[in-house]
Amino acid sequence: MKPRTNKFAWVAFGMLAIAIGFYPLLYILGGRDMGLLATKPEEILSSLPWNIAFYGHIVFGGIALLVGWTQFSRELRRKYLKTHRNLGKVYVSAALISAACGIYLSFYATGGWITGLGFFLLGLFWIFFTVRAYTAIRAGDLTGHEGYMIYSYAACFAAVSLRIWMPILILIFGDFLTAYRIVAWLCWVPNLIFAFYWVRGRGLQLG
Repeated sequence: MKPRTNKFAWVAFGMLAIAIGFYPLLYILGGRDMGLLATKPEEILSSLPWNIAFYGHIVFGGIALLVGWTQFSRELRRKYLKTHRNLGKVYVSAALISAACGIYLSFYATGGWITGLGFFLLGLFWIFFTVRAYTAIRAGDLTGHEGYMIYSYAACFAAVSLRIWMPILILIFGDFLTAYRIVAWLCWVPNLIFAFYWVRGRGLQLG
C-alpha cells in the first residue's frame, strides 16, 4: 500500500472510530423512542438490570472505540510509551465491561435467537481476545499482544460496521428485523476474517 493511501485509510479509520465512539451521546441526550430503544417493549425498558447493561454497553463501548484506535499509532508507542500503556489499560477495562454487558443484552436481542446468538458470540470473542492481549503483554510477549489486540479491536469495530451495514441491508431487504438478524453476524465476522489476514500478513505468531 502506498504511503498516501495508507495515510488516507488511517484517517478514515480514526474518523469512523471517533464518530461512532460519540454515538452513545444520542441515546443519553435523546429520548427513549429513538433507534433500537424504539423496538423494545416497555417491560424491558423499565428493567433496571437491562438499562444498566444497555448504557454500560454503549458508553464503555464508545470509550473503547475512542481509545483503541490510537493504540495502533507507532508514533504514540515510540514517543509516548507511558501514555500508550495507560490508554491500553483504559481500553481493556472499557472493552471488558462493554462486552460483558453486550452478552447480557444478547438474551433480550430484537429479532430472536438468531440475532442474540450473533451478539452473544461477538461478546465472547471480544472478551477472549482482549484478555489474551492483556495476558500476553503482562508476560512480555509483544508479538502476541499486538496480534490479539488487532483481533480485539476488530471485534470492537463491530459497532462501526453495524452502522455501515444496517442502512444498506434495510435498503436491500426493506425490513428492519431481517436486516438486524443479518447484521448481528455481518458486523463482526468479516472484521475477524480481516484481522486474521492482517495478523498473518504481519507475520505475528500467536500462542
